[in-house]
Amino acid sequence: MYTNKQLQSHIKASLFLTKIVNASINYIKNNPKITEFELQQFVLKQFKIYNLVSEKDKPIIAFNSSSSNPHYCPKKNKSRKLKPNTLIKFDIWARINKKKAVYSDITWMFFYGKTIPIKIRKAYNDIIQIRNLSLNYIKNNLKKEILPMGKDINEYSRQMLIKKGYEKQLKHSLGHRIGTKSPHGRGRHLNRKNKHKIIKNIPYTIEPGVYFKNKFGIRSEIDFYINNKNKLIITTPMQKDIVKI
Repeated sequence: MYTNKQLQSHIKASLFLTKIVNASINYIKNNPKITEFELQQFVLKQFKIYNLVSEKDKPIIAFNSSSSNPHYCPKKNKSRKLKPNTLIKFDIWARINKKKAVYSDITWMFFYGKTIPIKIRKAYNDIIQIRNLSLNYIKNNLKKEILPMGKDINEYSRQMLIKKGYEKQLKHSLGHRIGTKSPHGRGRHLNRKNKHKIIKNIPYTIEPGVYFKNKFGIRSEIDFYINNKNKLIITTPMQKDIVKI
């Protein structure tokens, strides 16, 4: 359980990451020939501007088929270039540069082009629906004064995705606990192994995703925590549609 000061540090980091999302959208608009790596470097420079730190790994900036890898990281000499009709997976995480500050971790989807392909549009809409249903699952349990177990939340989401025909496209669990030394806290994530109840005043991610091998991947990631009054508090913006650039 984190202190109120730590929770506020998480919320502050979320605010800064949202500003970086918006700055990155403008950067893409003004630099239509950038690579994944160059966009990643822009994000890292933004971290410095807002005095954010990230001890583990670098932001996931993935164009088109790169986005089919959930953990893709561009390299300087091996990086896709932006071109018309490019899907962009934009996954960033950081914390404010203070001792015991808590990370924020978000994923947004952009599309550089005029018309979003039907298959991408459908997958995105399905993921948004599952994200919202997963949050409602937690809220409905809280109304009954039940703190659900991580495995139950994950399984609910998983079954909803399977019903929509995505069983072969599932490559990671629903979410994870958020930490202070890494965006992933110590255990008790929203996955099939966690038989413990989620913990109050600890932020978690909800990040359903589907990944079509060598084609594209879709993910939406938001952060939340449960307060002492059993209320679910969402600490990051809820993307409702793919951002067209």
